[in-house]
Amino acid sequence: MPTKAPTEAPTKAPVLDDVSKAIIEQLQQDGRRSYGSIGKVVGLSEAAVRQRVQRMLDSGVMQIVAVTDPMQVGFPREAMVGITVSGDIEQVAEHLERLSEVNYLVICAGGFDILAEVLAEDDDHLLTVINDQIRSLPGVLRAEAFVYLKLRKQIYTWGTR
Repeated sequence: MPTKAPTEAPTKAPVLDDVSKAIIEQLQQDGRRSYGSIGKVVGLSEAAVRQRVQRMLDSGVMQIVAVTDPMQVGFPREAMVGITVSGDIEQVAEHLERLSEVNYLVICAGGFDILAEVLAEDDDHLLTVINDQIRSLPGVLRAEAFVYLKLRKQIYTWGTR
């Protein structure tokens, strides 16, 4: 009788110590902060900070990116689109991931199966994305758009406490 191969253990997220969390907090305040100045705050050498940052980048724990204001770079229309799916949610999500207008995508529980944040150049562009690219996907039963009128808060200094 053939034996089954052992199943792979689920990968666990890396556990961050207080120093790594402090490094992340420093970079969240200013992603261009030097490793030397971070080292002074967290009590490590510049080289040790560089190594820790590289490990966190390589493992996917964090990214260092430039964050833009969509209104200032030609995308004044933003909306969160709640999507209800019939069938394979992952398959619909894979299609949505490929849309350049989608900048945030989550599979969720509740009133919608998927939430997709969409950036558009104007109302016509938003309508095209929702009608032609989202609602037309096989398995999409419903797509409800919540158009952003004013952004009141957007922070990136979370995740370490």
